[in-house]
Amino acid sequence: MAAIDDIRSVFPALSRKVYGKNLVYFDNAATVQRPQPVIDCWNRMAVDSNANIHRAVHRLAEEATEAYESARDTVKNFINAASREEIVFTSGATASVNLVAFSFGEAFIGEGDEVIVTEAEHHSDIVPWQMLCLRKGAALKVLPVDDSGHLKVEELKSLISPRTKIMAVTHISNVLGLVNPVKEIVAECHARGVAVLVDGAQGIVHQNVDVQDMDCDFYVFSGHKMFAATGTGVLYGKKKWLDRMPPFMTGGEMVGTVKYTGTTFAPLPMKFEAGTQNFAGAATLTPAVQTAVSFRSQELMENEDAVKAYLLDKLLNDSRIHLYGVPSCLDEKIPLFSFSVTGAHHEDLALIMDKMGIALRSGQMCAEPLMDRFGVTGMLRASLVAYNTMEEAEYFIASLDKAIKMLI
Repeated sequence: MAAIDDIRSVFPALSRKVYGKNLVYFDNAATVQRPQPVIDCWNRMAVDSNANIHRAVHRLAEEATEAYESARDTVKNFINAASREEIVFTSGATASVNLVAFSFGEAFIGEGDEVIVTEAEHHSDIVPWQMLCLRKGAALKVLPVDDSGHLKVEELKSLISPRTKIMAVTHISNVLGLVNPVKEIVAECHARGVAVLVDGAQGIVHQNVDVQDMDCDFYVFSGHKMFAATGTGVLYGKKKWLDRMPPFMTGGEMVGTVKYTGTTFAPLPMKFEAGTQNFAGAATLTPAVQTAVSFRSQELMENEDAVKAYLLDKLLNDSRIHLYGVPSCLDEKIPLFSFSVTGAHHEDLALIMDKMGIALRSGQMCAEPLMDRFGVTGMLRASLVAYNTMEEAEYFIASLDKAIKMLI
């Protein structure tokens, strides 16, 4: 396919070899590879425009500031936020969740109040809320998943009480790969006066995200999972909340005036961007978004769907394999497959597959409560994006069969 060959050619890492074999990179849910335009942008910022933003008036500072703020406009348009003031740059989805958990919690949560998370959440969308509840004397409630990995959304109505203030839900689980009905969840929560944070670490890569249509109060994601530099992230928040939330961190640039008698804060989004920002990294969000948009061409999406259907069929119909996150239809799942093999340890499988040139994730995937739910100590995960090919998928299945036969 010409389109996928063209796409792959701009990702230098995809042409390397591992142990003398062509790299098959199936760990994209952890981090994707970087395209050349992102690498070029980073190098340009580091070499030609390395100056602190929003401060000086010299040429380098102006270039850095322009690249940084242009990236904010790019992200605003990409997720259809109502205004650029609703886009806060952070170091990643984890930092974004922590910001909301602290600042929203300080403003709106008190003793006896409640926070809801789901059983499918990443640790980064559990522990910050636990810490908030400990500080405030609030209660953490959990919306469970069923045996196939679907959220038991029908139980949400009874889980919400007059004391529930906010719910945190993953758009797509990094373990199960199932697209959760976040718009339905948001509507149910809003009908009861509950705010909603959506963890979009996986959703931003595989879905067309429109935060106004979704109507979520907060949407968070990391840049490195969608082709940008590491150490970059986004918090989208409705202005009505961000205006009323106190700063998470304080320091330079997030202030209005500073006196010993008191301090005022800068307007949004600067109020939440204390100190020297990762301006070189944030600038790469612009070419990263352009890459993400190019991945949504019809040809690439059809190829991704075909690869996804092939892997789903192979993994579901192998009696040695237990797949977690079984969709009721193909559109309900992204090309992410977490599974276990009876009689074989997930890490042993991952090590053997690595020697075959295949990069996978093994372990708890920062979702220990979900591992407990399914009664396992860990899983093996293959996660793909649109630059992965059917040839790679077929090689993965053949290699997995060899690895299993070596262990059982």
